[in-house]
Amino acid sequence: MRWVRDYKPQPSQDRLFKTALVITIAGNVFLAVLKGIAAYYSGSVALFSDAANSVSDVLYSIMMVIGLYMTLRPPDLSHPQGHSRFEPLVGLMVAFSMAYAGYEAGSTSIERFVQGGLAVEPGLPTLTLVFSALLKVGMFISIRRISRQVSSPTLRTTAQDNLNDVFTSMAAFIGAFGSSLIHPLMDPIAGILVAVWIFRSAFNAAREHLNFLTGAGASEELRLKIIQTAESVPGVLRVHHLMTEYSGPRLVVDLHVNVNGDTPLRDSHVITDLVMEKLEALPDVDRVYVHLEPDDWID
Repeated sequence: MRWVRDYKPQPSQDRLFKTALVITIAGNVFLAVLKGIAAYYSGSVALFSDAANSVSDVLYSIMMVIGLYMTLRPPDLSHPQGHSRFEPLVGLMVAFSMAYAGYEAGSTSIERFVQGGLAVEPGLPTLTLVFSALLKVGMFISIRRISRQVSSPTLRTTAQDNLNDVFTSMAAFIGAFGSSLIHPLMDPIAGILVAVWIFRSAFNAAREHLNFLTGAGASEELRLKIIQTAESVPGVLRVHHLMTEYSGPRLVVDLHVNVNGDTPLRDSHVITDLVMEKLEALPDVDRVYVHLEPDDWID
């Protein structure tokens, strides 16, 4: 009896994960240090808010290394279906670290707003934020491309966080620049907007990864795609029952397929294998269970 599912090493996928981790850690550490120094010398709370966001990025980068290491481990007796459920757990921790960064950014900005704000010289803060935004654009493009290649929701969340950082850096840029040209309160107002954006991103990320952890089903669009794919197999008359459940970041599909009741057993087995092969080729699907039934069978 086989207790552990078949496992095929995927060195190219492992390399892509490692590349994404190096890009994420190196970029976030560099930006956290750069923004922290610039915020300290300029006194900009908008820049401090953005620096707090970068520090949270460093923390989740470390968690990603640990979590994705667990995810990439092959199946064993303790986890015979593999370790993929560790990935959304990491994604959830990323969302929590984002929320903490939002809290730090928001509380500091509100405190500065109550104090009346502070005019910030535009030189160092604005240059730092423009550079940060440009670097994050590059990180977003790189991580998004890798996330699509390996179908990783954690890397997809990371790519989205990089894109969010572009917008938060631009908001902080407007605040720091506007505090000296328009009004000192522009800086803390921008910091508050940055915090709101961070909270929004954290909420969306947490909701997605909670769905993966709690066994949510596929979207209606994906369900229709699964049915159409199965019914495209020669010999399949129709799909009359479909159940999907996320096991980690990918789906387990259980479906009942109707075929001609006179189909020989050997041909029925071929149909089953073809349905499984086609469905497991879909990026969102992990494994498939197929039940063949005669078309005139009454459940």
